[in-house]
Amino acid sequence: MRSKLKHIGLGLVAFIIASAIWLPIVHLFFRQDSSEYFNKKAISQKAKKLAAWHIQLWNDDELRKYELQKMRGSNAEWDFMGRTFLVLSLANMALQEPESQEQYLKVIDQIIDDTLLVEKELGMYQFLMPYAKDSYFVQKPERSQFIDGEIALMIAVRCVVDRKSEYMNLLEQRINVIVKRMEKSPVLSTESYPNECWMFCNSAALAAIKISDYLSGANHNTFINEWLTIAKKRLVDPDTGILVSSYTYYGEHLDGPEGSSIWFVINCLMLVDEEFARDQYERARKELGRTIMGFGYAREWPDSWKGPIDIDSGPIIPVLNISAGSSGLAFVGASSSGDVEYLSSLLTTLNFAAFPAEKDGCLKYCASNQVGDAVLLYSLVLGPVWEKVKAGVLK
Repeated sequence: MRSKLKHIGLGLVAFIIASAIWLPIVHLFFRQDSSEYFNKKAISQKAKKLAAWHIQLWNDDELRKYELQKMRGSNAEWDFMGRTFLVLSLANMALQEPESQEQYLKVIDQIIDDTLLVEKELGMYQFLMPYAKDSYFVQKPERSQFIDGEIALMIAVRCVVDRKSEYMNLLEQRINVIVKRMEKSPVLSTESYPNECWMFCNSAALAAIKISDYLSGANHNTFINEWLTIAKKRLVDPDTGILVSSYTYYGEHLDGPEGSSIWFVINCLMLVDEEFARDQYERARKELGRTIMGFGYAREWPDSWKGPIDIDSGPIIPVLNISAGSSGLAFVGASSSGDVEYLSSLLTTLNFAAFPAEKDGCLKYCASNQVGDAVLLYSLVLGPVWEKVKAGVLK
């Protein structure tokens, strides 16, 4: 018995020593130079291969139908959001790579036209989760800021690349509706679901308004500044200073800060109030961003708030509290803020856990889906559209 225990003890010691040696360096086997993914001067090869996969989807009806059905089986929102993030990505790529602009615009227009057709024929509920029909919207007529804000944003970034009169008219109409509805709310926000205003959706709408002003010469600065003033006073979590993820039409907090929301909100705020956006990033990075032994990830909630596990957060890995949804969108927040160190650690985790697969010049991640890959693509190429709008030079 003593001999057996001795062998077990020696085995444990050997395991501990081996772990102490290998765990701190295992990330090196998956770490790649971030410049292979992020390149401010040109589109990286990784981004081009990832974009090629999405372009293939929109050129192959059967393949696209298969991928979208898989996502819609979990969440109809993903179908819609996948479109938005892909349009955002391709618009940035079109500005970065003018020689391929026609190809990118063709796919963008296909996505926008198909989205508008679905909205017209099937209504907004086609892209919403089922519980949207369980109650009534406070504001009438019933509309979803989730749908309005992201459609406006898609059309707006498309017109930044190349103005198209048909889209400009549609953008003006949609922006007028969005602003009028937001102005009626005590907190200048409107609902995505019955009596649920989401920071993600209202910040997307703000970005669309800002871009529309750039394109049309209109000026909603007073409205935007009022929104920011109210948000900083009434829509910030008192414990962390981070914007809450959801609230009622009247401004009562529903959910606290969430990673699946704030990282994209930061990206939108970069266009309307960069100082506030950077403040939010520093707070989110402190509360939610983590790096352990070279592997980066993000939590869904800070220590002071724990919400329900839902489709946005995805499964939460216990102990470390890793959230797939927050970790994916953390790429967007980190890229928007130029946090190269955190981006590098996130990429290390991506290459370790997401199972990248390359075939015929296309790149996809087997542990992800179309919307997840589109979010990643956007993080790799974002910048040119926002920079053009902020520069205020209309060509």
